[in-house]
Amino acid sequence: MTRHWMEAIARLRDSAEPYVLITVIGVQGSTPRESGSKMLVTAGEAFDTIGGGHLEFAAIEHARQLLLAGKNSQALEHFPLGARLGQCCGGRASLLFECFAARGPQVVLFGAGHVGRALAPLLAGLPLRLEWVDSRAAEFPQTVPEGVRMRLLEEPEDAVHEAPPGSYFLVMTHNHPLDYAIAEAVLKRGDAGFLGMIGSRTKARRFQMRLEQHGYPQEVIAQMHCPIGLSEVPGKRPLEVAISVAAQVIARYQQDVPARQMREGVEWAALCSEGSCSDLPENAKT
Repeated sequence: MTRHWMEAIARLRDSAEPYVLITVIGVQGSTPRESGSKMLVTAGEAFDTIGGGHLEFAAIEHARQLLLAGKNSQALEHFPLGARLGQCCGGRASLLFECFAARGPQVVLFGAGHVGRALAPLLAGLPLRLEWVDSRAAEFPQTVPEGVRMRLLEEPEDAVHEAPPGSYFLVMTHNHPLDYAIAEAVLKRGDAGFLGMIGSRTKARRFQMRLEQHGYPQEVIAQMHCPIGLSEVPGKRPLEVAISVAAQVIARYQQDVPARQMREGVEWAALCSEGSCSDLPENAKT
């Protein structure tokens, strides 16, 4: 079982699970651990230690509040180790909390055919959580890109019901009836972040007419993007289609998560209130 914070980071990055890294960056007087000590906290686990006791308990509680906010963030908190924390060290610890939220939206890619195999590595390099679904084990490559969750399902549409709200669904299976079943399941949910399907305009129109016959209103049917991909990125080769689809996914998540949020950080001076950084090196205060 992983207990060291560095090993935990490697595992959590692969699974795209959010976490908070806590670092002791300044101490005064007697404290449980020295500057530089770290621990890592997830919603249900803690790895390594910053000394235990009520300080660690308070730090874990604060970290999990940051996880609930669901945003990348940094915060500096100062803890006097006295009566308030039930510790008699009498010192003072400054802790840096770095919250790494879950990577982007969940993307469920249906189909491990030529386009799916070209698309999966492109999506794996983006800030997304990728689940790759097919019912045919032989179609998956021997080596799956790092961070991709491969799922072999006899009924691929089951993955629709298990996906979190706001997920992106990319439908490109080997079977038109299966494509329709997946698309209808997504539209029936009503909470997808994006639905795209590979195919011709003729296929799109046929599916639209069938959905109309099943009572779906036009505003719901319009949520299905078929043919999938950006018209500005043409081409019929698998890689060309994959690049066009990846470009459309990028455009969508950039729209959902403004670039401002992706660039935001915290200036060091903003982390320190007046007089609170006296225990830090001089060159860290500027």
